[in-house]
Amino acid sequence: MQLGIHFVNFNLPGAPATLASNLAETARIAEEGGATTFTVMDHWFQMEMMASATDPMLEGYTTLGFLAARTRHMRLGLLVTGVTYRHPGLLAKIVTTLDVLSGGRAQLGIGAAWYEREHLALGVPFPPLAERFERLEETLEICLQMWSDNNGPFEGRHYRLAETVCSPAPISTPRPRVLIGGGGERKTLRLVARYADACNLFASSPLEVAHKLQVLDEHCDAEGRDPAEIDRTILAMANPLDDPDRFLADMADYAALGVTTVEVMPAGDPIAYTTGVRERIAPALAELGA
Repeated sequence: MQLGIHFVNFNLPGAPATLASNLAETARIAEEGGATTFTVMDHWFQMEMMASATDPMLEGYTTLGFLAARTRHMRLGLLVTGVTYRHPGLLAKIVTTLDVLSGGRAQLGIGAAWYEREHLALGVPFPPLAERFERLEETLEICLQMWSDNNGPFEGRHYRLAETVCSPAPISTPRPRVLIGGGGERKTLRLVARYADACNLFASSPLEVAHKLQVLDEHCDAEGRDPAEIDRTILAMANPLDDPDRFLADMADYAALGVTTVEVMPAGDPIAYTTGVRERIAPALAELGA
């Protein structure tokens, strides 16, 4: 099983002056320890279920651009981009730029968005959930068209683009990987089956994840798609360093379901946390699912 680091806490001692060095050092330790993915959140405010909304939060794609210059191998992405945050044509261009400058390591992680407070606070439209899912599907279609040989127009219900020129093109082959986050069974997982290269689910329990993956397989059947084409990833909610043996036993159960990557969230000092994960978790995790 592969390891990813999901950096979520920017409220660190000495911030904001220390954020660049903390990010860079955490990413260095993660990459040298075998992590294959490094992600950050796509929010303007910190999530209220984690801390205060006024805690520090960096813009996601600027942060990934910084990390692209300080890493060499890890895939870089947001977990996940809210569909409401950027016009889809600009989003495709942003991810393409990250892909080119990182040497083909960009990932488009995307979802329907949910954090109403930050939208209202900064004056960004926050349409109803059904419309956000419509916009999500059109955004996926636009990004895939912009990463194809089709430079023509796009006519959707919510977005109309006169041209879908994207130059330079991404250098990922055949294009940046598309990951859709969330476990909604009627809409989200259907979109995964139709458009995505990967899904990301909360590691709530192996039983719950098994059910979600079964639903995904059913959507793949309906779409005429081989479920094996979709990479299954999870976001761990527990701190693996609290009980490494228990964590690894749980990950063995997820690996048996076909999960290939687990992302963990640094708690406290991200450098110390990532060092601990590198030393106590990563070697055994790499043996799972082999």
